[in-house]
Amino acid sequence: MQLQQLSYFLAVAQTRHFTRAAEVLGVAQPSLSKQIRVLELELGAPLFSRARGNITLTPAGEALLPLANRILADVDTARLEVQELAGLRRGRVRLGATPSLCSGLLADILRRFHDAYPGIRLIVEESGSRDLVRDLTKGDLDLALVILPLAEDTPLVTSPILRDNLVVASQAGDDSLPARSRMRITDLKDRPLVMFRQGYDLREATIAACRQAGFEPRFAVEGGEMDAVLRFVEVGLGVAVVPSTVLAGRPGLRGTPLSLHDNTSGQSLHRTVALAHRKDVVPTHAATAFRATLEGFLIDAAAEGALPTGVESLLLAGRL
Repeated sequence: MQLQQLSYFLAVAQTRHFTRAAEVLGVAQPSLSKQIRVLELELGAPLFSRARGNITLTPAGEALLPLANRILADVDTARLEVQELAGLRRGRVRLGATPSLCSGLLADILRRFHDAYPGIRLIVEESGSRDLVRDLTKGDLDLALVILPLAEDTPLVTSPILRDNLVVASQAGDDSLPARSRMRITDLKDRPLVMFRQGYDLREATIAACRQAGFEPRFAVEGGEMDAVLRFVEVGLGVAVVPSTVLAGRPGLRGTPLSLHDNTSGQSLHRTVALAHRKDVVPTHAATAFRATLEGFLIDAAAEGALPTGVESLLLAGRL
């Protein structure tokens, strides 16, 4: 099995068309078809169903698809790793992060890293934690900032880095909320919620907390990304459970700490953010340098009292 054959296979799988795949790759269509046939002979099974010109993956093709993606991603990573041996003058870091982190702490961390390693290309994927875990597992990312806990069988190594309080975001002028410094999860029972799309850990965490309290949440709007959810709350469509950091610079919103228990003086509900990478892949020099930069930034910010309200660093000075 050759890497070129896997590349051809992926192109056909993505385009579902042999001629179009050949055009994308800049090769002759007969040559591409021949290499696909050779690959099928080596594997002992057809990879594509070619009925009436409709190209679909066979069960064997479906099985090969994620493996081919991972193999080619790992080869690309290995190539970059060799390039980086020149002293981190070149390279790439593919980082995944949730929208709340992208709009908050991450920008300053990226700035520090870019200043130290201007030759390293930064590629940031913004998505929900569950989507990031999937992409990291597939090999599409080098590192990801994800929300714990993860499934026990997840093939990732995780290192907790910070704890972020969750709050109930509401319209700044909403007088219908309880006149308390903290809300209980049961206070959400009869309130319409603005809910994130599938793939956001906050969606699952909110629904699970409501069910644990004995009720099903009622949605006013669902399916949004972070910015959309906050805007929907600003115009009064409902309330939302969000990290405290995302309310900075939004005077149209207020955040009320949230407790799982009826005791409103109890500890606030929070989430734990971790830096993750695949167990079976040694991080590249560039990824390792990014991790050191991120940890150094959080340690410095905690020591200087510069972390946003509601955020606690889980890293200790002297760890690096």
